[in-house]
Amino acid sequence: MKQFSEQSHVDSYYAATANKPLHRQSLDTSLNVDVCVVGAGMTGVCAALELAERGLSVAVLEASKVGWAASGRNGGQLIGGFACEVQTLRRQLGDADAKRALTMGQEALGMVKSRIARHSIECDFTPGHITAANKPHHVDALRRWHDDAAMHFGHTRLRYVEQADMPHYVQSSRYLGGLYDPDGGHLHPLNYTLGLARVAVASGVQIFEDSCVTAIVKQDGKQIVRTGKGSVRASFVVLACNVYIGALAPTLARKIMPVGTYLIATEPLGEARAHALMPARAAVCDSRFVLDYFRPLPDGRLLWGGKVSYSTFAPRNLANAMRRDMLRTFPQLADAKIDYAWGGFVDITMNRAPHFGRLSSTVFFAQGFSGHGINTTALAGTLIAEAIAGQAGRFDVFARIAHRDFPGGTLLRTPALVLAMAWYRLKDKL
Repeated sequence: MKQFSEQSHVDSYYAATANKPLHRQSLDTSLNVDVCVVGAGMTGVCAALELAERGLSVAVLEASKVGWAASGRNGGQLIGGFACEVQTLRRQLGDADAKRALTMGQEALGMVKSRIARHSIECDFTPGHITAANKPHHVDALRRWHDDAAMHFGHTRLRYVEQADMPHYVQSSRYLGGLYDPDGGHLHPLNYTLGLARVAVASGVQIFEDSCVTAIVKQDGKQIVRTGKGSVRASFVVLACNVYIGALAPTLARKIMPVGTYLIATEPLGEARAHALMPARAAVCDSRFVLDYFRPLPDGRLLWGGKVSYSTFAPRNLANAMRRDMLRTFPQLADAKIDYAWGGFVDITMNRAPHFGRLSSTVFFAQGFSGHGINTTALAGTLIAEAIAGQAGRFDVFARIAHRDFPGGTLLRTPALVLAMAWYRLKDKL
């Protein structure tokens, strides 16, 4: 098993099996570029690569390491569409642009797979994703979405899976059916991000690690992005910081909430046992608001995620707590050891729709992917690059979606959300 020599990324299965890190130097000088990107996760690196391919000079500033945050520690599930309800998009955009947005959300799956194939990124991509129904009303909802997706949005490749056929995807009695998407899938998110970064560097992008941005100011018609030891003068800035946007852009920070999500990876189970658990090797997430998600790993392990927390505190005895959840679906793994346990934060918006927009005519941002990060980051990077290159039509569809601040301010919004989560947990049990 490959290991990082330094403790740059959280101790996880992904860090233990990561391809060689980039080891980019920190910024200690002044640069002039067309675009400065803040954040070297999936969004920032995708945007940088797309911009470089359009002939623009790009510098990326990362406070830690490439893929250090959610991009390098998430569930690795490539899921079509967005986390919000279709009606959220219809109310805000109208039927025509809601359809455009949802179509782009599905097209983003192809963007990810195209980049992986075109640049030979080694990230263990495996096709297939299924949303599993826990309750009878989840079955009804998935059937309705299957029909609506085909009739109104042209998504004809989704397939409803009856309960009798679910063992092909999950050897568990817990699920009553599911909606299978052959265009979705799963991958090693840290290796995907590192791979994109390598391609970006080869395309001329300058990436600087350990370069925390302290301020962005406008001067003589340009944006000056400052770090502790250097600065970047740019015509455009892209903010790709998500939960770490903080004081850099308080108006954006108020629109998102950090949500803890946690994962474990079992010991290698052996080829036969691993295949028996999930024969189709598709990624799975369930239909509850506080959901479980899981997938098989290439070396015969099971990756299990869940325990979503709005308190920002990790569950006590994380590995054991996660293992108990896993055994509710897979009691046959009672003897399996847990080799890795870790967590991190994703950002959500109030309405769960992605939040794209501009702070000014030359400062773009994308955040609030609400659990659909792998496809939405690919889309965000592409649309931001299009907009900076002068073709903002697709970006502006998303920029029209209004987003409210989380209530309660800095002191009360987390306790309020914890109470709301307790209500949703109760609803999941009904």
